[in-house]
Amino acid sequence: MISVTDQFPPTNKPSESLAGVTVRLAGDSGDGMQLLGTQLTNTSALSGNDVATFPDFPAEIRAPRGTRAGVSGFQVQFSAEEIFTPGDGLDALVCMNPAALVTNLGDLKRSGVLIVNSDSFEAKDLKLAKLESSPLEDGTIEAYRTIKVAMTALTRGAVEPTGLSVKLADRCKNFFAMGLVFWLYGRDVEPTLRFIDQKFSSKPEIAEANRLALKAGWNYGETTEDFASTYQVPAAELAPGTYRNIMGNQALAWGLITAAKLSDKELFLGSYPITPASDILHELSKHKNFGVRTFQAEDEIAAVCSAVGAAFGGSMAITTSSGPGIALKGEGMGLGMILELPMIIIDVQRGGPSTGLPTKTEQSDLMMAMYGRNGESPLPIIAARSPSDCFNVAIEAWRVATKFMVPVLILSDGFIANGAEPWKLPDIEALEKIDIEHPVQPNDGDTFLPYARNEHLARPWALPGTPELMHRVGGLEKQDGTGNVSYDPDNHQYMVETRAKKVELVADFVDPIEVEGSDEGTLVISWGGTYGACHTAVSTCIADGVKVGHVHLRWLNPFPRNLGEIIKRYDQVLVPELNMGQLRALIKQQYLVDAQGLNKIKGKPFHVNEIVDGINAISK
Repeated sequence: MISVTDQFPPTNKPSESLAGVTVRLAGDSGDGMQLLGTQLTNTSALSGNDVATFPDFPAEIRAPRGTRAGVSGFQVQFSAEEIFTPGDGLDALVCMNPAALVTNLGDLKRSGVLIVNSDSFEAKDLKLAKLESSPLEDGTIEAYRTIKVAMTALTRGAVEPTGLSVKLADRCKNFFAMGLVFWLYGRDVEPTLRFIDQKFSSKPEIAEANRLALKAGWNYGETTEDFASTYQVPAAELAPGTYRNIMGNQALAWGLITAAKLSDKELFLGSYPITPASDILHELSKHKNFGVRTFQAEDEIAAVCSAVGAAFGGSMAITTSSGPGIALKGEGMGLGMILELPMIIIDVQRGGPSTGLPTKTEQSDLMMAMYGRNGESPLPIIAARSPSDCFNVAIEAWRVATKFMVPVLILSDGFIANGAEPWKLPDIEALEKIDIEHPVQPNDGDTFLPYARNEHLARPWALPGTPELMHRVGGLEKQDGTGNVSYDPDNHQYMVETRAKKVELVADFVDPIEVEGSDEGTLVISWGGTYGACHTAVSTCIADGVKVGHVHLRWLNPFPRNLGEIIKRYDQVLVPELNMGQLRALIKQQYLVDAQGLNKIKGKPFHVNEIVDGINAISK
């Protein structure tokens, strides 16, 4: 039997050790770049590197092939040190066609490695990319270490023994590129070979073709004179434990399942598919063995109303969407709020307005989360900061929802949802239980009051069918205590203020925030997926002698109790956001501070150097 080592022997070329590498893979949406990126990510994680990724999808489901609008990309940074972003400048760029090259070349470092499929630079390819001349010949790529590889022809030759058609053979060229990249950076091919066996177990000829293409790419790197050496990135020194690679939407789903188990509740998800939130529905639907029930509704309104019904029935009720769907769910969210039922509403933000940029990231739904419902309808809001943090955020949101009997909004975004990083598996036995008590049949003479309140201003969660606990439900204003319909103006004011006070009391549950860095000078306030770039930028500035501190807000409504006290220590406040300044407006409104904004609305996350420049611009 031929071993993997025999098929993919160690290189005979010199090898350089690097602290970290950032690679982007770009091609047409049908070129398999997401698969290639995922395999590179998983293999790097299994090698012990810290990894961070940024998949970038075309905004159209079927964008025209070969066009700039149809470019699909996947960026991964793998490192021997702890990292918090998928990287800024690229060390290597793999491009499968001219459109991918011209839309991504600007991010490649000078003298960076540029690998191109030279077979895809014919006249028709240039026309589709709206190019008058070939960038391989007009001087565009002179500043880079360019390796032109006839990937299409070499792949066809490699898979010829399988007898595949030319069309199917061409679909294997991503595995050729994978083999070449794996060789260049010393990645282990064995996990990918296992993936091929599992993925194509019912199509042995396709599996064999992909193995041959992978091997051909590996051998090309070893035998060509284009590469003088390979590169190695040693394992990172992460905290001891068992790790796995995890994406944000997957982590949210697993956190929700865990929260259901910690509270001894059945999980119900009412959802309508929408990018980039759909994968939460997909993942939860795989876990019926954990008592998970998923309902794909006919529209967003039905989805949220089904969650309201599930919450009333005593289940852990969740609904998921993105910005356009959250707009449609507004009335249903208000119903959950006035009924004072525990629910979780998840908004995986994307570029807007309207349909906007469906596959691009943004943080522009904060104001809608705060105020996007009719009437006075405040809700607690918590935002995840990274893919792995989604797991913890899901559990924390459910703790608050059940403790205060209120729907809780979780904000994620496209960058977090589709990004991946190593996640240290928690000790499940060490996770704190979520204790929930339902009222039982009252003693003789006692009257059940469905809107009586405890120290958290939470009303009892009465389960339907419990003897003598019947009460009125609906969207009309409730009478204090009894829950009967009330049009009394004083009662309405009291109930509105009480529901708002309940949300304010969540701040007592929120841990005080801590400052990273200096206690004077400039304060950087971040939220959501900007954490990694802000943390890295602040660390860079501190190393350069700049007096700058950083606080990251997980809870956005209410703010942590000590935020105002922290803000007062600093001369300047900078709020980087992927919007026009929504958190900055809330900070200025509540704390009367002249906070400065650093705003980006390009469908892409911040680069570290953008925030470094912003800090230096306002720091004294």
